[in-house]
Amino acid sequence: MEEADRITGQDRKSAIGSMFDDIAGRYDFLNHLLSFGMDRSWRTKAIRTVSGRYENPQILDVATGTGDLAIAAMKLNPCHVTGIDISEKMLEEGRMKINNRGLSDRIELIHGDSENIPFGDHTYDLAMVAFGVRNFSDWLKGLSEINRVLKKRGMIMVMEFSRPANLLFKQVYLFYFTRLLPIIGRIFSKNRTAYSYLPESVMQFPDNDLFVTLMTNAGFSDISQKKLTGGVATIYVGIKANEQ
Repeated sequence: MEEADRITGQDRKSAIGSMFDDIAGRYDFLNHLLSFGMDRSWRTKAIRTVSGRYENPQILDVATGTGDLAIAAMKLNPCHVTGIDISEKMLEEGRMKINNRGLSDRIELIHGDSENIPFGDHTYDLAMVAFGVRNFSDWLKGLSEINRVLKKRGMIMVMEFSRPANLLFKQVYLFYFTRLLPIIGRIFSKNRTAYSYLPESVMQFPDNDLFVTLMTNAGFSDISQKKLTGGVATIYVGIKANEQ
């Protein structure tokens, strides 16, 4: 708990960036291992949720990490995808994957802060965040920034961890997530903080209807939720509300 608590203090953003820099080389492997490979199907479902909404969209992938969601978004036939993240090491890993797939002309990963997005108003058709909103220093500010850079009636898609409603499944999930996952993650990543921080951040995050309220306060409407794997994760989709 002490290690995880360090990430919630005044230097949260810097600490999170350093933490992800430290685990970048093992991040993809651990994502697949700790989710039992479900992270791949979750991304596929997330992209399917927003498919057919726009023709050749301009897409922003916030907290892109190593770029897996940006790569999956190629199924939307985008004009261009821009990914931003505060961890330069994660971006380096992502750029290598993108280059190896011959996608460097369609996907660009740059260093950027979700709460101070370095782009003008009304730039993107679609903004995506996969398992990154809970890492924002200010959830509402980050979502409001995403709203700002979306075009009129632009769409946001957020995929984030949530807590299952079924009592028995929730107990099994919490045992794995809070007891076993940190141990496995620590062994493979060699980082004492990262995989203790993960369950702690999920437990503190306002999921389900609380997150819908947060999205509404950030300027989104027509918000829907889709549960994944019994509620372990949730896809939230919303539309930029009409501006006054």
